[in-house]
Amino acid sequence: MMERVTLIMDLFERPQTHLTLETVSRRTHLPRSTAHRILDQLVRLEWLRHTVAGYLLGPRALGLGGREIGHSALRAAAAPRLLELAVRTKMVVHLAVLDGPEIYYLDKVGGRAAVDIPSRVGGRAVAHCTGLGKAMLAWLSPEEIDARYEQSIERRTPQSIGRLDHLHRELRTVRHRGGLAIDRGECFPDLGCVGLALRGPEGPVGAISVVGDGGSPLEFVAPLVVKAVREVSEELFGRPHPYRRDMRDAVG
Repeated sequence: MMERVTLIMDLFERPQTHLTLETVSRRTHLPRSTAHRILDQLVRLEWLRHTVAGYLLGPRALGLGGREIGHSALRAAAAPRLLELAVRTKMVVHLAVLDGPEIYYLDKVGGRAAVDIPSRVGGRAVAHCTGLGKAMLAWLSPEEIDARYEQSIERRTPQSIGRLDHLHRELRTVRHRGGLAIDRGECFPDLGCVGLALRGPEGPVGAISVVGDGGSPLEFVAPLVVKAVREVSEELFGRPHPYRRDMRDAVG
């Protein structure tokens, strides 16, 4: 039995890996009924999750280090695109993931300009006050948003969103822009950024943003952010990121 379980678990090479029952049966050479029974047991024990897209690693497997492995894969795929963004825009570029009502910075690129931006790798920020956070929150259900902010909504600056209904309205605007989220002085005064989420089969897995001073021409750098996210999405998930072609107008 353990050998069969190991055969199945070895198929899930990354946290983003999704496999159907048919794929598991074919690649392990196990009868379909046997594979289905073992998968059901692994789901009940939370080693795997079962979604409409197939089976993927569950909270128990991720708790053994899968989350960090996933972050490493995301950072590796994003690294060359972050550098290219920083070089082409002459601005600071961030990569972050969502963690409850906060974002967690995985990477920051920008040379000397990065010193002037009060963020750091391994640091956190309030999600709804940042372009990165809003870009990811926009693809969660309204119920998930309510659960993350059931206590209160913290304001960092006078421009920050401070009410739940205002946050829902802002996230609708982000979706209308095709996913682009804008922050002008909401997290740090006199800074502006544009962010876009990396969306996997189960929702947002991270986001990339470009940050500059409050007057930065975000409408011109937005297409470069879209390009970077598309390339990372293709590498991680084998498909391009969905986007709108009129995003310059949406940002401006």
